[in-house]
Amino acid sequence: MEPSELDEGMKVLDSCLTNINWRLKPSSKRRLQLDMLALITRMRPVVMVDYGGIMPQLQHHLSSLLQLAQKKSLIFEHIRVMVIQDMIYLIHLTEVSHFLNSTFDSHRRLFFVDLESENPKMITKIEESQLAMQLVSIQRLFLTIFSPERTSDPSPSQEVKCTDDANATCQSQSLPSHSTTDCIDLSNCLDNTDVTVPTLNGWLLGYPVVYLFGKEHIADAIYNLSTKYLHIFQVFVCRNSTLKKGTQAEELLSFSVPYDLSMRGSNEQWAEAFLAHLHAKWERCASAWKSLKIEVSECHPQAIVL
Repeated sequence: MEPSELDEGMKVLDSCLTNINWRLKPSSKRRLQLDMLALITRMRPVVMVDYGGIMPQLQHHLSSLLQLAQKKSLIFEHIRVMVIQDMIYLIHLTEVSHFLNSTFDSHRRLFFVDLESENPKMITKIEESQLAMQLVSIQRLFLTIFSPERTSDPSPSQEVKCTDDANATCQSQSLPSHSTTDCIDLSNCLDNTDVTVPTLNGWLLGYPVVYLFGKEHIADAIYNLSTKYLHIFQVFVCRNSTLKKGTQAEELLSFSVPYDLSMRGSNEQWAEAFLAHLHAKWERCASAWKSLKIEVSECHPQAIVL
């Protein structure tokens, strides 16, 4: 996709924001543009929208914006709004399907950090963690909903939720069908599991290292992380716009890992694999982005919100 096409898409987005009277702060507007570009160019399958207001008004604004934008430009045709409890996301249907399939690729390993213990540790064998296995069950649930055969209309025709057993298998109950313009509501995906939204987000947002803790240990996880030195991993991209010659680097995504578990920084094996994966995506759409880089900084112990 050429920069001129993306610039035209961003003009459409700005016009739609005005038409629906959604007044965003300049920083939130830039974030929305970057998130949309990341989705359209398939650099990211899912982005979490934690700016621009609160639910349910935020959901209304996003749905109205997307519905209008899709009428004006085909560039937005694969973008959808998804809700999980009080969290809201924008997703790219095709890229989500690819992402979910890669989740079960033996070459794409996901690392977990156990935050329930005072000294967080890396979990190397997920089959030994019931919580991790419950997340695997949720991943399979998503794979069913966003299968390639259903990417044109992924809204579940059945309500799928996990049972409360050792294997965290899934059950189904009838749900009315939805049109493709409806918000995809998967708020029940965590039912009957001990998996928390932060753990689910870590995986959905594509982080290579995910914090793992149960619903009964949220306070423990916050304390255990707040008292540790962290490494902050930030991925920056620079847009290749025809409208601006001197575009600046912007944060595509960021995540943290306890310092003691990431002492080699970007030289950690999982960090190198993660960056290689992002570079492969960047090369696929290099005309849209001038550059991509990762920076690692240290963060002193401080209050953390999960």
